[in-house]
Amino acid sequence: MGNKKNFFAPIKAWKYLVKKPISIPMEDIFENPREAADRYRGFHANDWEKCIGCGTCSEICPTNAIVMQEREELPDEDGSKPEKPAIDYGRCTFCGLCVDICTTNSLTMTKEYVHISKDVDDFYFLPKENGIHDIKYENAYVRDEVSELLDLKRYDMVGLEADERKDSFIEIVKGFSKETAIAEASRCVECGICTKTCPATMNIPEYILSIWKDDLEEGVDWLYKTNPLPGVCGRICTHKCETACALGNRGEAVSIRWLKRYIVDNTPEEDYEKVVLANVSKGGEGKVAIVGAGPAGISAGYYLRTMGYEVDIFEAMPLAGGVMRYGIPQYRLPDYSLDKDISFIEKIGVKIHTNTQVGKDIQLEELHSKYDVVFLGTGFFGARGLNIPNSDHKDVHLAMDFLPQVRDFARGVIKDIDVHKSAVVIGGGNVAFDVARSLIRLQEIKYGKSDVKLIALENEEQLPADREEYEEGMEEGIKYQLGCGPQEVMLDDKGNIKGVKGFKCLSIFDGQHRFNPQFDTSDVKMVEGTQVYVSIGQSPDYSYLDKELEEKLGITRGKITKIGKNRQVEGVDWLFAGGDIVQGPDVIHGIADGHEAAKAIDEYLMNGKNKKK
Repeated sequence: MGNKKNFFAPIKAWKYLVKKPISIPMEDIFENPREAADRYRGFHANDWEKCIGCGTCSEICPTNAIVMQEREELPDEDGSKPEKPAIDYGRCTFCGLCVDICTTNSLTMTKEYVHISKDVDDFYFLPKENGIHDIKYENAYVRDEVSELLDLKRYDMVGLEADERKDSFIEIVKGFSKETAIAEASRCVECGICTKTCPATMNIPEYILSIWKDDLEEGVDWLYKTNPLPGVCGRICTHKCETACALGNRGEAVSIRWLKRYIVDNTPEEDYEKVVLANVSKGGEGKVAIVGAGPAGISAGYYLRTMGYEVDIFEAMPLAGGVMRYGIPQYRLPDYSLDKDISFIEKIGVKIHTNTQVGKDIQLEELHSKYDVVFLGTGFFGARGLNIPNSDHKDVHLAMDFLPQVRDFARGVIKDIDVHKSAVVIGGGNVAFDVARSLIRLQEIKYGKSDVKLIALENEEQLPADREEYEEGMEEGIKYQLGCGPQEVMLDDKGNIKGVKGFKCLSIFDGQHRFNPQFDTSDVKMVEGTQVYVSIGQSPDYSYLDKELEEKLGITRGKITKIGKNRQVEGVDWLFAGGDIVQGPDVIHGIADGHEAAKAIDEYLMNGKNKKK
């Protein structure tokens, strides 16, 4: 009733017939302009601290009045582009769509409306926080719920509930339906900031657009341009792209990883094969040996084969895949998904020799003599221990010794693993959560109940593991003791483990950001359990190198340092390397490294150059 208009309201307009008109002097218009209305659409202001250069304002402008301008003074960093919108007020219609779609709320319209010049070029501005004349005006038109153009909430992924999943290794996430995938794809603003952040620079907006068009064959083509393991990355990628997604500034990031998985899982196999096989050229001449069938080795092998080179991969384990096959649990990455990716790589002609350990079954020097180039992608597959009292106890286990057993158990190769009714896991990364969540499953299967605690130096906000690992682990029953530094594995009178003693962790790094944890020794924690699993990092195995070559590689803290950006070892021109042993453990970095190395090897061998006669 309060909004109902008065019946006599129109009559009020008649009063202006007798009201004395107001004339505003010309000088007042420019020198003392009247204040604009609260919803006025005046000149723009742009807060450069908020603006990420996504360009959505430019894309939506119906008159092409906005152009993204690159600025040399801006940093070129993840999550943004060094660009800002420049506005041509000779074209601008002040419609406000640019404000409505702004992903960061940086672009606004003010009450400023006066600008005079006889030169048309003077109407081209790069607005900043204080508008176009460096004078602070009050904001006027702002977006509301009706004019909101972005879909800020992501569509839910269907998965198993904790009670359904914690007593089996069945894959948790079920994948998007077609309707949900298209709806989620429609949220993407195609700014490409995600591509810039992805280590493999995947064509993310392009393959998401393929989903929206329901053209999955085209989507596969986009995926394989930079990533030959899309089924793997569609499940377990660390998805740095999503942390950079422009929508994340005001809402929830687009589910990029799950959309990638949707393409892989839903493209008919004949269409998939047609795309992958079509990418093979017959141009290159030469033979390349690859040591290690992990992400870097497989990626290098795929792209070298597409360039026409003969490729042999030598893998010590019975199955190809490295840490993807023997480290990551089945409930996150089932065998069938990895098998699918690898099968297409073998179909294009990459030969994978499993159960063949370089340094034991074949020497590196022999590979050097038989092949034009050797690529090392041996990864960080070794376990790192913890040097505290009683850490050498028989019931203290290392993550990278334990996780391969879990994979073999899940695929039925072994029937039992010696897990106790209670266990303590030390570590705060994704691998530690893989261990803890696998223990939950093994205990549930064996005893019908579980008791797993996890100790980490980091507090909840500092944990290096993905947030979803923390939340899903808690749902499954992991008990956390965070911000705690383990000091000793405690034994009972019979010499059996009874738990881990720790101190409250006050800080992890010193002023130079060096690892130097500090503890409050008066704040003692006792975490009970009869087995201890240590997951504080992985290490490489360079036993296949002779001493002379090892020195040339400049290995420091496990990584090869004497290596160029093209992944060619300095001073050893026939040798390239990539993946964990160069970048540190991460699947997507390994894939990117393999691709970069393949391009560099092609350059090295092109036109018979450096090819053995």
